[in-house]
Amino acid sequence: MSLKKYRSKRELKKSHEPQAKVFKRKTGELKFVIQKHDASHLHYDFRLELDGVLKSWAVPKGPSLDPNIKHLAIQVEDHPYEYRTFEGVIPHGYGAGTVMIWDRGTYRVENETSGRSEALIREGLKKGEIHFTLNGNKLRGRFSLVKLKNDGDEWLLIKSRDEFASKEDVTQKDRSAHSNKTLEEIAGKTTRSVRKKKKKDTKPHDFKPMLATLVDHPFDSQEWLFEIKLDGFRAIAELNKKNVELYSRNFQSFNERFPVLVQHLQNFDLDAILDGEIVALDKEGISRFQLLQNYKSEKNIFFYVFDILYLNGEDLRALPLIERKSILKNILKTQTAIRYLEHIETEGKKFFNLCKENGLEGIIGKKTQSPYRTGERSKDWVKIKAEFRQEVVICGFTEPRKTRKKFGALIVGVYKNRVLHFAGHVGGGFTEQQLEEMKERLSPLVTSRCPFQNPPHTNTPVTWVKPKWICEVKFKEWTSEGILRMPIFLGVHADKPVRAVRKEQKEKIGEILKEKEYDFITHQEKVYWEKERITKRDLLSYYESITPWILPYLIDRPELLKRYPNGIAQPSFFQKNITSYPEWLSTFMVQHHDKKVNYTLIQDRRSLLYVVNLGCIELHSWLSRIQHLENPDFLIFDLDPEDIAFDAVVKTAQAIHAVLEAIHVPNCCKTSGGRGLHICVPLQARYTYEQAKRFSELIALVVHQQLPQITSLERSPKKRQQKVYIDCYQNNFGQTIAMPYSVRAKPGAPISTPLSWSEVKRGLNPLNYTIFNTLKRLKKKGDLFQPILQKGMDLKKSLKLLQKFL
Repeated sequence: MSLKKYRSKRELKKSHEPQAKVFKRKTGELKFVIQKHDASHLHYDFRLELDGVLKSWAVPKGPSLDPNIKHLAIQVEDHPYEYRTFEGVIPHGYGAGTVMIWDRGTYRVENETSGRSEALIREGLKKGEIHFTLNGNKLRGRFSLVKLKNDGDEWLLIKSRDEFASKEDVTQKDRSAHSNKTLEEIAGKTTRSVRKKKKKDTKPHDFKPMLATLVDHPFDSQEWLFEIKLDGFRAIAELNKKNVELYSRNFQSFNERFPVLVQHLQNFDLDAILDGEIVALDKEGISRFQLLQNYKSEKNIFFYVFDILYLNGEDLRALPLIERKSILKNILKTQTAIRYLEHIETEGKKFFNLCKENGLEGIIGKKTQSPYRTGERSKDWVKIKAEFRQEVVICGFTEPRKTRKKFGALIVGVYKNRVLHFAGHVGGGFTEQQLEEMKERLSPLVTSRCPFQNPPHTNTPVTWVKPKWICEVKFKEWTSEGILRMPIFLGVHADKPVRAVRKEQKEKIGEILKEKEYDFITHQEKVYWEKERITKRDLLSYYESITPWILPYLIDRPELLKRYPNGIAQPSFFQKNITSYPEWLSTFMVQHHDKKVNYTLIQDRRSLLYVVNLGCIELHSWLSRIQHLENPDFLIFDLDPEDIAFDAVVKTAQAIHAVLEAIHVPNCCKTSGGRGLHICVPLQARYTYEQAKRFSELIALVVHQQLPQITSLERSPKKRQQKVYIDCYQNNFGQTIAMPYSVRAKPGAPISTPLSWSEVKRGLNPLNYTIFNTLKRLKKKGDLFQPILQKGMDLKKSLKLLQKFL
């Protein structure tokens, strides 16, 4: 890609714009940016990353979320990749005016799942039609750019119909996705006279923070970001200009305890609510909970802020987390004791290992699109700990032994069903000063009443105290009796209510991700096969279990949806064109004569189960993939018996197999899942549908001449009674077949099952292969159909060898 035009139109030595350099990289998601440009005419510059530059269009009216509105987009010169971060004023010359980063994010082309889509973009540019999905702050979902004339620069920017389409005028969102400023503020002008007055949201008070769920191990996900798990006090800061309230989860004020933080917060002169963690850092810059207990220097105390809930009259809690963090980062630009908590995206496993190596407590994972759920322990936020740690309630202390002073160990517990349960002795980790301070803290709480329903046995005499204090410990493990093994005291907690202390149970992150990932699944108890009592849940379970085997035959193939919403005994219907579907589902537009059809693609487990949830008991796919729609990957002989014994189908299949072997054509056989057989020949997309069909017709003719008594080439059922029809007409553009391992909507829930040729013999019963035994068969025999996607036939050589049969 050339930046010659970009360079020739600008005086880059005088302009603040990026230099004309091509960016080189091979991995990572493609970026997009939309810049609002107040030049001679206000317009929006729409830019997509491609081959190290930004392909660019000027959109005078800006983007629209309404699929019925088509806005003109004029293609302009390519811009440097670094231009996507440019926001400011172009002082003079070409494009003079103010530039705002109105929206930004990542994009992918329809049907591309790898995260890199250059080839499809290049092809779309040549054809004059690009379909892509945006994942930005303001724009999300599917869009299209469609060229008006082959020799012109005029295109149309169109929003597709999906869950993000609406009548809202998105251009009214007039603040930068980078700086949260308006054009006028970026230009350094006052905005009072030009900004629209917006009714202020009622400012909330006394926040209970959103909490994270403990999970078992780290993970990677493009939908999540990851932060360091800080080791301090969780705190909410309510700022009302110079008035600041800094408080804990249980509304205890931190103002007097951390006055330096309050002073720094006052300097922001904001009307805002912030969420973060008060920490004390050691010499290596790592937060240590112990240092907070009696910190002596104000130099190492910081308030790391990771969320903003309210700003200047606007309640931000409904915004996606990634957008809230963008706003927050712009506010906390200056490095003071109030700091912005950075994050990384996607790579949670690597980040966790790095934190663990550096002695950090762990990490927090947050879904990038999550709203702020006040006071809720949500699965949209999770925590992964590098070591076992637990908050416990102090219920008493034991007498000291030998040279120990003040007390021997703390007696601690955790709540379960509002009842305190004994959790063990905590005697390690105390300094002499901490022993003294703890004794002073507990002495006023001494009571004769044991806080536990069943008083535990202690190693020395015990003094009970009212359960008013919480401490944090690290330990090796929980014993089977629910006792902490080898606990070490870390410090006292003052930032949460006592009754909130419960034994933390790790949830399986796989289940959490799956729960969110598959939240479209509904009505699992619906019965699809009455006689066999097979439910929708059973069907979903089958397809989930054979996903590794079936996906290679589904990926990138347009799917004809045959839907049985109420089971096999009730009416079904076909659906080619899909118009309403989730943003993450891949589709592909195919031109059929005078109309376009938007086909579903099954690219992964999630999309497979989405389709099955729609009632698609059977999976019918094209023989070709979207990369080469005109060239099938394999051809098919569909053997369809008409009132004749199945042994005749077997005999016909054996005859086709013999002819194909004689002319060196590889082939595989599978049951249709009904009363027939499918024989398939790999082509590796080397030939057209017409060539595949003509070849299959020649083979069918040869076999019919060999077996005229039991076979037929007649398409009309009336003319092929008591014959096996050798159907070659599935080898046409747009035709579909039931793919290997697809369930069929027939009694017994049979499966279209690949067979070895040794199994294709007299007595074969295709109904023996069902939803109940296919997985076991796969694990034993493997995928017998795999050769169909490997080396294809040589048509020219095979036709020469076929001449001896004709």
